[in-house]
Amino acid sequence: MNPQVQKNISLAKYNTFGVDVRAKKFIKIEHESQLEELYTQNIFKEPFFVLGGGSNVLFTKDIDKTIIHIAIKGKEHQTENNSIYVHAGGGEVWNDLVWYCVDNGLPGMENLALIPGTVGASPIQNIGAYGTELMDIFYTCRAFDTQTGKFRTFKHEDCHFSYRDSIFKTKYKNRFIITSVSYKLSYQNSINTKYGKIKEELAHRKIEHPDIKDIAEVVSHIRVEKLPDPSTVGNAGSFFKNPIIEEDTFTELHTKFPGLVFFPIEKHKYKLAAGWLIESCGWKGKTVGAAGVWKNQALVLINANGASGADIFNLSEQISKDVYNKYGVLLEREVNIL
Repeated sequence: MNPQVQKNISLAKYNTFGVDVRAKKFIKIEHESQLEELYTQNIFKEPFFVLGGGSNVLFTKDIDKTIIHIAIKGKEHQTENNSIYVHAGGGEVWNDLVWYCVDNGLPGMENLALIPGTVGASPIQNIGAYGTELMDIFYTCRAFDTQTGKFRTFKHEDCHFSYRDSIFKTKYKNRFIITSVSYKLSYQNSINTKYGKIKEELAHRKIEHPDIKDIAEVVSHIRVEKLPDPSTVGNAGSFFKNPIIEEDTFTELHTKFPGLVFFPIEKHKYKLAAGWLIESCGWKGKTVGAAGVWKNQALVLINANGASGADIFNLSEQISKDVYNKYGVLLEREVNIL
């Protein structure tokens, strides 16, 4: 099936901020062979951008390049001894895959319920939430090399995972297009309830021995309470990364600001809660024009009332400046800015 090229198409329904910009060219990919066809047409020698669910991107202007929209579907799993291998197309909605695993009794993904985006984006961003990281369950991914026209399989060690980062955001940024991902789970996985909010909600529901469905439902409940629904309030989830700082900087900050919210992550390094930093600067629930900060979570920027991408970006700049001026900490965006 030859890929169809659409021209001058609105991207409003293809990004969760709901920003209405137009793309010069738009190509929907439903089969791997279509990428090979695009390569023979020299499409990848022109500027392009790979778009999945549009949940991690902020369009600030019309896109004068080709949008490659990955819509490859399919979910399946196999078991070998105590290991479970789950395979999914890059265009599958991430939360649909989580619930596929829950419904089939496959433990390991339940703490990642309701994270927005697609399967193909999961290793790029190295997603994580509530005590579980993508890199803990990633096995391999299949990706198309836009420079050679060949497919390559990436193993865990090839991806250079770190906090919300991978080789696909650094050395191989804009080179590989992930078409499918495989995850390795285990029936021996223990239920992860170490995150405080999960414990609180389980206690509230009087659940003493939770199963993976309980965890997925509780995590979904927590996310819905904290984060706005993109179908009604444009947003891309957490806009900023939690900054990681060295021990000497942490000691100085913690002495000056005893209420600082932090998490020790490794020897001599600490992760700060970016939401707390932003909230302490007075931004939670505040709006500037048509853009704003979500009332229940300061990490989330919103399209409050027909904001442009530039409006939201400018708001993020103001927030970053205030946090830096107060704490000397530079916030890094999780969201891709175009």
